Amino acid sequence: MESVLCQQDRIGECHSSERRVYDRGVENGSELDVTIFVLAGGKSTRMGKDKAFVEFEGRTLLARSLDLARSVSASVRIVGSREKFAPFAPVVEDVFRDCGPLGGIQAGLRASPTDINLILAVDMPFLSRALLEFLIEQARGTPAIVVVPRCDGGRQPLCAVYRREFGAAAENALRAGHNKIDLLFETVHTRVIEESELENAGFASKMFSNLNTPEELEAQRRRA
Repeated sequence: MESVLCQQDRIGECHSSERRVYDRGVENGSELDVTIFVLAGGKSTRMGKDKAFVEFEGRTLLARSLDLARSVSASVRIVGSREKFAPFAPVVEDVFRDCGPLGGIQAGLRASPTDINLILAVDMPFLSRALLEFLIEQARGTPAIVVVPRCDGGRQPLCAVYRREFGAAAENALRAGHNKIDLLFETVHTRVIEESELENAGFASKMFSNLNTPEELEAQRRRA
């Protein structure tokens, strides 16, 4: 745990004072009212190989995501291929296949045992436990259906909290042939955490960087 936080400190995502507030030390991932879904079902076309098994700083992106998720909640699942991912965690498979991340979100929420659900993309290695706990705390404090951060001018739907009822809106959209997540935010009560609010809480936009190509992977390896 300490090594993960130290790695995150190198990109300046969280000041120590904020960590004392938000990294409360959820013992052994005991927050059972939150389910975390790691989306790992993408085709990884631009990477050229399955991103879930790409190594970054000595561990696969999947292992990093699962370790992080389990530090926050005992209820962690992978959305993707059961054949591929069953050895690593409970798996939920897409109901609407080849529909992008919205299909994964819908599948996860449909299978979720909890009202509050955190969705994480597998290719975001700079997220921290402190940030996830901050997002969950924000979700608990609002009746909003979605709590999503915004940085660098865009919302981050693959590091966001969704209440289970968002699954119905996602299913309706998918049945109609629409798979754009952002469009659904306009149809439900959405709480957007602006970049200034993230910064005030000690979190930097670099945390939301993802790895889509071999070039991005190599660049981040050099920075790390």
